[in-house]
Amino acid sequence: MDSDGLIRAMPKVEQHVHIVGSTRPETLLWLADESGVDIKCDDLDDVRELFQYRDFPHFIQVYSMVNDCINDERQFERVVYEMLETEARCSVWHVEAIFSAHDHVRRGLDYGRMLDAINAGIRRAHRKFGVGCTIRIDLVRNYGPDVGMKVLDLIDGKGDNVVSIDIGGSEEQFPPKPYAPVFRRAKQMGLHLVAHAGEAARSQSIIDAVNYLNVERIGHGVAAAGDRNLINHLKERGITVEACPISNIRTGVVSSFSQHPIREFFDSGLRVTVNSDDPSMFGTDMNNEYIQIHRELGFTLPELFMLSLHAVESSFLPDEDKHRMIEVFNDEFKKLMAGSERFK
Repeated sequence: MDSDGLIRAMPKVEQHVHIVGSTRPETLLWLADESGVDIKCDDLDDVRELFQYRDFPHFIQVYSMVNDCINDERQFERVVYEMLETEARCSVWHVEAIFSAHDHVRRGLDYGRMLDAINAGIRRAHRKFGVGCTIRIDLVRNYGPDVGMKVLDLIDGKGDNVVSIDIGGSEEQFPPKPYAPVFRRAKQMGLHLVAHAGEAARSQSIIDAVNYLNVERIGHGVAAAGDRNLINHLKERGITVEACPISNIRTGVVSSFSQHPIREFFDSGLRVTVNSDDPSMFGTDMNNEYIQIHRELGFTLPELFMLSLHAVESSFLPDEDKHRMIEVFNDEFKKLMAGSERFK
């Protein structure tokens, strides 16, 4: 087996993947037809052209249009099932999927029915492929802390399989600090805490997410590049960075692999993981993410496996499940590497 084959077979966990961003091109055409939304796409080539972005704001514009195409709660079951089918093909054992609930509630959909459909897709995928999945609710910072509190009310009323919250959206316009009361309440509810930070804003966004929101993980975090003090601060706080290399290049957040900080983070001892973010919209998957940083940034197979273990260790699984998964991952990796000395 060559190195790419070993990487594809390597057991993985994904911490940062958006459900809507996992909508397959053919499924988007189906959704647009179902909803009657004109996305100016007649075939798959048109969808692939749609998924070419000028910059990060253009990506957000396209993402919002895809949101518009979902007009029935039941549609989430198909999107989630297909997302997890792809994850299973990439040897991903567990997924923490991001659901921006208010994006759809504000469009008239029912939170409870959406959650039921998402969990139906998760259960069906688990039966078929064995992949596990929990849910992270993105409050979407653009809506403001008051809406964030209302979303917590929804979770408090029905939190089936919801383990964490997050704030994505426009970092520059909506900094973390006003969300401090929302995150305090979420912590009291027993939810884990994550924030998109340092993706499309400067390092202060990361600092504020850590200091005001007390997050356990940072989504993206590229603005910490070259900032030794901030990297050390993240290490001291035990915070994990959810890196999304292909996403950052496709949205222009970084210009190339050579400019991506995942290598710097890893070499500095910061716990970092690899993720696909919005895989269908970026033409990627977990195997591709791992293969590309192997080729472009020189990550060895043992280093890639360490990234995989980082994802298990900093996952929001119960400790007993983490320990069991780490044991299984170690056994699987030893089997893969047996007789593959030249790749070490």
